[in-house]
Amino acid sequence: MLEPIHIRATNLSDAWFQTLYRCVERGQSFIIDRGSFEGQKRLEFDYISIHITHPAALPLLPQVNPALGFPNPVEDDYLDDYLPYLMTGEEKDGESYTYGQRICSCPLHVLPDDYKRMKDILIQDKDIWEDRKILVKTEDGFCLNQMELMIWTYKNKGHRNNQMILQVGQPTDMTLIDPPCLRHIDTRIQDGKLHFFPYFRSWDLYGGFPANLAAIEMMKQYCAEAIGVDNGEIIASSKGLHIYDYVFEIAEALRGRTIEEFSKGK
Repeated sequence: MLEPIHIRATNLSDAWFQTLYRCVERGQSFIIDRGSFEGQKRLEFDYISIHITHPAALPLLPQVNPALGFPNPVEDDYLDDYLPYLMTGEEKDGESYTYGQRICSCPLHVLPDDYKRMKDILIQDKDIWEDRKILVKTEDGFCLNQMELMIWTYKNKGHRNNQMILQVGQPTDMTLIDPPCLRHIDTRIQDGKLHFFPYFRSWDLYGGFPANLAAIEMMKQYCAEAIGVDNGEIIASSKGLHIYDYVFEIAEALRGRTIEEFSKGK
Protein backbone atom coordinates (compact mmCIF):
# COMPACT_ATOMS: atom_id res chain seq x y z
CA MET A 1 0.00 0.00 0.00
CA LEU A 2 1.26 3.49 -0.84
CA GLU A 3 2.22 5.76 2.03
CA PRO A 4 1.60 9.46 1.28
CA ILE A 5 3.56 11.76 3.59
CA HIS A 6 3.01 15.43 4.41
CA ILE A 7 5.56 17.79 5.94
CA ARG A 8 4.91 21.29 7.25
CA ALA A 9 7.98 23.54 7.36
CA THR A 10 8.61 27.15 8.21
CA ASN A 11 11.22 27.97 5.54
CA LEU A 12 13.14 26.33 2.70
CA SER A 13 16.04 25.23 4.90
CA ASP A 14 13.68 23.67 7.44
CA ALA A 15 11.87 21.89 4.60
CA TRP A 16 15.12 20.36 3.34
CA PHE A 17 16.33 19.12 6.71
CA GLN A 18 12.94 17.71 7.71
CA THR A 19 12.45 15.97 4.36
CA LEU A 20 15.97 14.52 4.33
CA TYR A 21 15.48 13.07 7.82
CA ARG A 22 12.08 11.63 6.88
CA CYS A 23 13.41 10.07 3.67
CA VAL A 24 15.99 8.08 5.65
CA GLU A 25 13.26 6.95 8.04
CA ARG A 26 10.39 6.24 5.64
CA GLY A 27 11.76 6.11 2.09
CA GLN A 28 11.29 2.93 0.05
CA SER A 29 14.56 1.27 -1.03
CA PHE A 30 14.93 0.07 -4.61
CA ILE A 31 17.28 -0.23 -7.58
CA ILE A 32 16.74 2.10 -10.54
CA ASP A 33 15.75 0.17 -13.68
CA ARG A 34 15.90 3.04 -16.15
CA GLY A 35 16.70 6.74 -16.18
CA SER A 36 19.32 8.84 -14.41
CA PHE A 37 21.75 6.74 -12.30
CA GLU A 38 20.44 3.46 -13.72
CA GLY A 39 21.43 0.51 -11.54
CA GLN A 40 21.99 2.56 -8.39
CA LYS A 41 20.14 2.18 -5.14
CA ARG A 42 18.01 4.99 -3.73
CA LEU A 43 15.45 5.75 -1.06
CA GLU A 44 12.26 7.29 -2.40
CA PHE A 45 8.93 8.51 -1.02
CA ASP A 46 5.78 6.97 -2.49
CA TYR A 47 4.28 10.46 -2.52
CA ILE A 48 5.07 13.56 -0.52
CA SER A 49 3.77 17.09 -0.14
CA ILE A 50 5.76 19.81 1.62
CA HIS A 51 3.97 22.93 2.87
CA ILE A 52 6.42 25.80 3.36
CA THR A 53 4.75 28.69 5.16
CA HIS A 54 7.54 31.30 4.92
CA PRO A 55 9.65 30.36 1.87
CA ALA A 56 11.08 33.88 1.53
CA ALA A 57 12.90 33.66 4.88
CA LEU A 58 16.67 33.80 4.46
CA PRO A 59 18.82 31.94 3.78
CA LEU A 60 17.05 30.41 0.79
CA LEU A 61 19.65 27.63 0.59
CA PRO A 62 20.32 25.22 3.51
CA GLN A 63 23.56 25.61 5.44
CA VAL A 64 25.26 22.48 6.79
CA ASN A 65 27.12 22.67 10.10
CA PRO A 66 30.82 23.07 9.11
CA ALA A 67 31.83 20.84 12.01
CA LEU A 68 30.40 17.85 10.13
CA GLY A 69 32.92 18.28 7.31
CA PHE A 70 30.35 18.16 4.50
CA PRO A 71 29.80 20.93 1.95
CA ASN A 72 26.44 22.66 1.62
CA PRO A 73 24.17 20.83 -0.84
CA VAL A 74 24.11 23.92 -3.10
CA GLU A 75 26.82 26.56 -3.44
CA ASP A 76 25.73 30.05 -2.40
CA ASP A 77 26.33 31.57 -5.87
CA TYR A 78 24.58 28.74 -7.75
CA LEU A 79 21.30 30.63 -8.05
CA ASP A 80 22.95 33.40 -10.05
CA ASP A 81 23.52 30.93 -12.88
CA TYR A 82 20.44 28.77 -12.32
CA LEU A 83 17.75 31.45 -12.15
CA PRO A 84 17.93 32.39 -15.87
CA TYR A 85 17.14 28.76 -16.68
CA LEU A 86 13.82 29.15 -14.88
CA MET A 87 12.80 32.70 -15.80
CA THR A 88 14.11 33.11 -19.36
CA GLY A 89 14.29 31.10 -22.56
CA GLU A 90 18.07 30.78 -22.34
CA GLU A 91 19.28 27.47 -23.71
CA LYS A 92 22.81 26.15 -24.32
CA ASP A 93 24.09 23.96 -27.15
CA GLY A 94 23.25 20.32 -26.63
CA GLU A 95 20.26 20.95 -24.33
CA SER A 96 16.93 19.47 -25.43
CA TYR A 97 15.04 21.75 -23.03
CA THR A 98 15.28 23.98 -19.98
CA TYR A 99 12.52 24.80 -17.51
CA GLY A 100 12.77 28.47 -18.51
CA GLN A 101 12.44 27.64 -22.21
CA ARG A 102 9.29 25.63 -21.52
CA ILE A 103 7.77 28.31 -19.26
CA CYS A 104 8.94 31.58 -20.81
CA SER A 105 9.72 30.77 -24.44
CA CYS A 106 7.37 27.99 -25.51
CA PRO A 107 7.12 27.72 -29.33
CA LEU A 108 3.57 28.00 -30.67
CA HIS A 109 4.53 26.72 -34.12
CA VAL A 110 2.58 29.49 -35.77
CA LEU A 111 4.04 31.36 -38.74
CA PRO A 112 3.59 35.14 -39.10
CA ASP A 113 1.18 34.60 -42.00
CA ASP A 114 -1.05 32.58 -39.68
CA TYR A 115 -1.13 35.26 -37.01
CA LYS A 116 -4.55 36.70 -37.89
CA ARG A 117 -6.13 33.25 -38.03
CA MET A 118 -4.50 32.38 -34.70
CA LYS A 119 -6.04 35.43 -33.02
CA ASP A 120 -9.46 34.43 -34.37
CA ILE A 121 -9.39 30.89 -32.98
CA LEU A 122 -7.79 31.46 -29.58
CA ILE A 123 -10.35 31.67 -26.80
CA GLN A 124 -8.34 33.89 -24.47
CA ASP A 125 -8.74 37.68 -24.58
CA LYS A 126 -7.58 38.99 -27.95
CA ASP A 127 -5.69 41.98 -26.55
CA ILE A 128 -3.04 39.80 -24.92
CA TRP A 129 -1.82 38.75 -28.36
CA GLU A 130 -0.66 42.28 -29.07
CA ASP A 131 1.57 42.21 -25.97
CA ARG A 132 5.09 41.25 -27.05
CA LYS A 133 6.05 40.33 -23.49
CA ILE A 134 3.45 37.56 -23.70
CA LEU A 135 3.55 36.57 -27.36
CA VAL A 136 7.15 36.91 -28.43
CA LYS A 137 7.76 37.12 -32.17
CA THR A 138 10.68 35.11 -33.52
CA GLU A 139 12.09 34.31 -36.97
CA ASP A 140 10.16 31.03 -36.98
CA GLY A 141 6.84 32.28 -35.60
CA PHE A 142 5.81 33.03 -32.04
CA CYS A 143 6.70 31.90 -28.53
CA LEU A 144 4.46 32.10 -25.50
CA ASN A 145 5.74 33.46 -22.20
CA GLN A 146 3.48 31.69 -19.70
CA MET A 147 4.86 33.64 -16.76
CA GLU A 148 4.00 37.01 -18.30
CA LEU A 149 0.56 35.72 -19.35
CA MET A 150 -0.08 34.62 -15.77
CA ILE A 151 0.95 38.05 -14.45
CA TRP A 152 -1.24 39.84 -17.02
CA THR A 153 -4.27 37.68 -16.29
CA TYR A 154 -4.13 38.15 -12.52
CA LYS A 155 -3.64 41.90 -12.95
CA ASN A 156 -6.39 42.43 -15.51
CA LYS A 157 -8.95 39.67 -14.99
CA GLY A 158 -9.05 39.22 -11.22
CA HIS A 159 -7.54 36.77 -8.81
CA ARG A 160 -10.16 34.03 -8.63
CA ASN A 161 -9.48 31.58 -11.42
CA ASN A 162 -7.88 28.14 -11.61
CA GLN A 163 -6.40 28.48 -15.10
CA MET A 164 -2.98 29.97 -14.35
CA ILE A 165 -0.76 26.89 -14.28
CA LEU A 166 2.76 27.16 -15.71
CA GLN A 167 3.20 24.05 -17.86
CA VAL A 168 6.57 22.34 -18.29
CA GLY A 169 5.62 18.80 -19.23
CA GLN A 170 4.32 17.78 -22.65
CA PRO A 171 3.38 14.39 -24.17
CA THR A 172 6.51 14.12 -26.33
CA ASP A 173 8.64 14.12 -23.18
CA MET A 174 8.03 10.37 -22.98
CA THR A 175 10.38 9.98 -25.95
CA LEU A 176 13.28 11.77 -24.23
CA ILE A 177 16.08 9.91 -22.49
CA ASP A 178 15.89 12.37 -19.58
CA PRO A 179 12.49 14.14 -19.55
CA PRO A 180 11.92 17.18 -17.33
CA CYS A 181 11.50 16.41 -13.65
CA LEU A 182 9.44 19.55 -13.00
CA ARG A 183 6.07 19.04 -14.70
CA HIS A 184 4.23 22.20 -13.72
CA ILE A 185 3.94 25.06 -11.27
CA ASP A 186 0.31 25.68 -10.37
CA THR A 187 -0.57 29.08 -8.92
CA ARG A 188 -3.22 30.71 -6.74
CA ILE A 189 -3.85 34.13 -5.26
CA GLN A 190 -5.58 33.89 -1.91
CA ASP A 191 -5.79 36.36 0.96
CA GLY A 192 -3.90 38.86 -1.16
CA LYS A 193 -0.87 36.57 -1.60
CA LEU A 194 0.53 34.63 -4.56
CA HIS A 195 1.10 30.94 -3.76
CA PHE A 196 2.96 28.37 -5.88
CA PHE A 197 2.28 24.62 -6.14
CA PRO A 198 5.15 22.90 -8.03
CA TYR A 199 4.98 19.20 -8.90
CA PHE A 200 7.99 17.03 -9.76
CA ARG A 201 7.65 13.57 -11.31
CA SER A 202 11.15 12.72 -9.99
CA TRP A 203 13.24 14.86 -7.68
CA ASP A 204 16.75 14.64 -6.24
CA LEU A 205 16.28 15.56 -2.59
CA TYR A 206 19.88 16.30 -1.71
CA GLY A 207 20.90 18.84 -4.36
CA GLY A 208 17.93 19.39 -6.67
CA PHE A 209 15.28 20.07 -4.02
CA PRO A 210 17.01 23.08 -2.39
CA ALA A 211 18.20 24.59 -5.69
CA ASN A 212 14.85 24.19 -7.43
CA LEU A 213 12.76 25.55 -4.56
CA ALA A 214 15.05 28.54 -3.98
CA ALA A 215 14.81 29.51 -7.66
CA ILE A 216 11.04 28.93 -7.73
CA GLU A 217 10.70 31.12 -4.66
CA MET A 218 12.66 33.94 -6.33
CA MET A 219 10.45 33.58 -9.40
CA LYS A 220 7.36 33.79 -7.19
CA GLN A 221 8.63 36.96 -5.55
CA TYR A 222 9.12 38.57 -8.98
CA CYS A 223 5.62 37.56 -10.11
CA ALA A 224 3.94 38.75 -6.89
CA GLU A 225 5.58 42.17 -7.17
CA ALA A 226 4.63 42.44 -10.85
CA ILE A 227 0.99 41.54 -10.09
CA GLY A 228 0.85 43.86 -7.09
CA VAL A 229 0.12 41.28 -4.38
CA ASP A 230 2.08 39.94 -1.43
CA ASN A 231 4.42 36.99 -1.69
CA GLY A 232 2.87 33.77 -0.39
CA GLU A 233 3.55 30.14 0.45
CA ILE A 234 4.75 27.06 -1.42
CA ILE A 235 3.19 23.60 -1.38
CA ALA A 236 5.47 21.30 -3.36
CA SER A 237 4.71 17.66 -4.17
CA SER A 238 6.29 14.66 -5.86
CA LYS A 239 5.79 10.94 -6.32
CA GLY A 240 9.52 10.50 -6.83
CA LEU A 241 11.46 12.54 -4.25
CA HIS A 242 14.58 10.53 -3.41
CA ILE A 243 18.17 10.33 -2.20
CA TYR A 244 20.86 8.18 -3.83
CA ASP A 245 23.04 5.72 -1.97
CA TYR A 246 26.06 8.02 -2.02
CA VAL A 247 24.05 10.49 0.11
CA PHE A 248 23.04 7.98 2.81
CA GLU A 249 26.13 8.60 4.94
CA ILE A 250 25.73 12.38 4.71
CA ALA A 251 22.06 12.15 5.62
CA GLU A 252 22.86 10.00 8.63
CA ALA A 253 25.60 12.36 9.79
CA LEU A 254 23.16 15.26 9.61
CA ARG A 255 20.79 13.25 11.80
CA GLY A 256 23.58 12.46 14.27
CA ARG A 257 23.88 8.77 13.43
CA THR A 258 26.61 6.66 11.81
CA ILE A 259 26.10 4.74 8.59
CA GLU A 260 26.55 1.51 10.61
CA GLU A 261 23.57 2.45 12.78
CA PHE A 262 21.57 3.18 9.62
CA SER A 263 22.47 -0.23 8.15
CA LYS A 264 21.30 -1.96 11.34
CA GLY A 265 18.01 -0.06 11.23
CA LYS A 266 18.54 1.65 14.59
